[in-house]
Amino acid sequence: MSAAITNMAFMFGAMQVAKRIPFDDNPDYVLYARGFYVAAQLTCLAIFYFCSMRVKKANDLTVIKYVNAKNPMSQEPGELVTTTNRDYDLAEISKSMRGVMMGVLMVGFMHLYLGYTNPLVIQSILPVKNALESNMAKIWVWGQPATGDLKRPFKAPPGLFGMMGQQGPQTDKATIKEAEKAGVTKKDE
Repeated sequence: MSAAITNMAFMFGAMQVAKRIPFDDNPDYVLYARGFYVAAQLTCLAIFYFCSMRVKKANDLTVIKYVNAKNPMSQEPGELVTTTNRDYDLAEISKSMRGVMMGVLMVGFMHLYLGYTNPLVIQSILPVKNALESNMAKIWVWGQPATGDLKRPFKAPPGLFGMMGQQGPQTDKATIKEAEKAGVTKKDE
């Protein structure tokens, strides 16, 4: 089963649970939901922090080259990226941590400004599940080898029903040579 469908199932289940919690009858439930939400977000950040510590400790300086997906609306070729496994992993972890923080801002706005409590319940489950199933957690927490789907650079995940929203990075030698000739390069340091 794809991750998107699993996430939707979890989300709908959490929505049903959130509907049945009598937040209006007992204000303590709101405090419990807030506490659970904060604990879940801190857990996500702790998972990614642990991954970053493991990445820094491993210090894998293997060079990887790939071509970022080109914009389908543009005629320009993709951008050649030369980086190391360490820097690539740290960049992916940083993206994931920013995603957690953006989620906190959105739920904070919905809860504190708009007065919705249900997002607290829903977003207490899904981000932790996603953090534990992320590529970084699979490699650095669960100890899976970085081969197949976990080979760097990671492929872009498929959309909801297997449709590709955006192409992932290209690693074939012909594409890399073409990008080197075009001169569109980016070095991550």
